[in-house]
Amino acid sequence: MSANTKGDTRASKAKTSDGRSSNESQLDSNLGKSASSKRRNTSGQKSSNSKHRRRNNGFKGIQTRKDQFGNSRKAIYSAIDLGTNNCRLLIAKPTANGFRVIDAFSRIVRLGEGLESSGMLSEAAMDRTIDALKICAEKLARRGVTTMHHVATEACRVAKNSDEFIKRVKQETGINIDVISAADEARLAVMGCQSLISRGNRHALVFDIGGGSTELIWVSISRNNKTEIKGWTSVPWGVVNLSEKYGTEAGDISAEDYRSMVNVVYDHILAFEEAYKIRDIVKRSKVQFLGTSGTVTTLASLHMNLARYDRSKVDGAWMQARDIRRLSNEVAAMTYAERSAQPCIGEERADLVVAGCAIIEAVLGMWPVNSLRVADRGIREGILRNLMQRDQAPNPQWRQNRNNANRSGDSSKDRSYRKKKHRKGSASSQSETKHD
Repeated sequence: MSANTKGDTRASKAKTSDGRSSNESQLDSNLGKSASSKRRNTSGQKSSNSKHRRRNNGFKGIQTRKDQFGNSRKAIYSAIDLGTNNCRLLIAKPTANGFRVIDAFSRIVRLGEGLESSGMLSEAAMDRTIDALKICAEKLARRGVTTMHHVATEACRVAKNSDEFIKRVKQETGINIDVISAADEARLAVMGCQSLISRGNRHALVFDIGGGSTELIWVSISRNNKTEIKGWTSVPWGVVNLSEKYGTEAGDISAEDYRSMVNVVYDHILAFEEAYKIRDIVKRSKVQFLGTSGTVTTLASLHMNLARYDRSKVDGAWMQARDIRRLSNEVAAMTYAERSAQPCIGEERADLVVAGCAIIEAVLGMWPVNSLRVADRGIREGILRNLMQRDQAPNPQWRQNRNNANRSGDSSKDRSYRKKKHRKGSASSQSETKHD
């Protein structure tokens, strides 16, 4: 693969494929706030999604619905993550400490099936996906969703006919899909998993194994537990295209081919290690590893000997790296029939889980940590957090008007009020502060 191929890692002074310097192509440093400082971007993102660049910047796909009188309805939020393999929906209401999920939907649609060889989304894959999105549309209407952001990732970034597919989705389901960049995908993944990043660590490495790519995000953690993305890369291998390359979607795989799968992913993440020297940091300080993907949660379920998948037991669980690597090799050595018989794998994942195991082995082989935390959350949760934080932030115009009033002096009525407040003493002053 050439040096310009997606997934290559760049040093801080390298140019991205759209002509900007790396420092001009950064993620938001405070996970939702505008970036105020320059840092290195090591995505090496190939400009295969240039036709979506305008749509990607600033999350243009966010929608807010109002009632017939033009008033905003009681806030109900939705997020759709349409990936290369899965279509996932969450609908939630905000709470004091976050949000409460009131509806959810997930279906394996394999939108990127055959994309590696053809460069196109197939008719069958698009039909499957639209059928799933029709169910999502029914749920959105039934729940009265007011604010939504529905995104697509790698398959729609690279497919030659993705524009036609997005138009068809709108026509047949009424859903607007925003094709986001790999940078935004990485940021949203971290936002979605942020509550699982433990206090006391100075760094974290989040990896999100998708169907058509794997995102690696290097995060620093301040003493007050604020997270900042220092770098990221999008490896051009996920469970679907890696399976298609080595034929695991057809059934069994040899030990030799499995090692080749591990090595091809390892070679792609080597440049990311060289840019950030993560291995050295792992040796001398606390680094938390956080894995979010169907493969990671599947291995956790197998480790727990669950008769059926239970999110409440899996999400946030810790696993020893040696157990993950042992299970990965055991799953890879199984026949297709044996994998299908496992209750937490089943026929739907039996052909793709081996590729996921290979990706995990490559990550753990590059960075020898003792343990990692399992996350059954990611982009959807990140979208919901992003939307709710945006809506809960003080109105910028109100803040500007208040600042202008403070700078321009005060009226006689204001001065009279402050004299009365001063005579009442400190208790009155404290009460006023609480209501400010």
